[in-house]
Amino acid sequence: MHNVRPLPQYLVSRYHGWKATAYAENSAWYRRLAEDGQRPRAMVISCCDSRVHVTSIFGADSGEFFIHRNIANLVPPHAPDGQQHGTSAAVEYAVAALRVAHLIVVGHTSCGGVAGCHAMCSGQAPELEEKSSFVGRWMDILRPGYERVKDLPEDQQVSALEREAVLVSIGNLMTFPFVESAVTSGELSLHGLVHDIREGTLWQAEDGGRRWIAV
Repeated sequence: MHNVRPLPQYLVSRYHGWKATAYAENSAWYRRLAEDGQRPRAMVISCCDSRVHVTSIFGADSGEFFIHRNIANLVPPHAPDGQQHGTSAAVEYAVAALRVAHLIVVGHTSCGGVAGCHAMCSGQAPELEEKSSFVGRWMDILRPGYERVKDLPEDQQVSALEREAVLVSIGNLMTFPFVESAVTSGELSLHGLVHDIREGTLWQAEDGGRRWIAV
């Protein structure tokens, strides 16, 4: 563990500021969360992109969202193959253990992962085709979405693929038996959103993704 270093001072300062203000003003709530456990109403699957801050977008407090972030907000198909599946494990825990009522996939504009998938699938990023590329193999999940947008005008393909990243994930969620069962029984609802970073808007999928309307 010789490579572990102390936090940068600017993060230490920010932590002390949080502890003295936000925590101090809500310490009873934090103690309740610690003692009673979490009971989030919703799970959010969003991109790792630092510009996507779902708790700020929805004004959420600690304990409200069970959040999982990965490259391009993707969910792989159900595949109990003995491999390590961080996203699948998070979905299982949220639905089967926490019994969230809503599962929200949040995509966004200017997504680097989606742009990389488009470049890879269109033959412009051979490095992502390498078996050793973790990003490339992860973005293979989105290849079916690329097939649906590749015949669009070139200047529309990436933005369409950003929406497909949400729709592919929702489709894959329904391949999980416990998700399908919860949706069918009405215990769980699935939602697909795209966040426009520049404009601050949210677009919501309707009619199976055939329409996107402003929230």
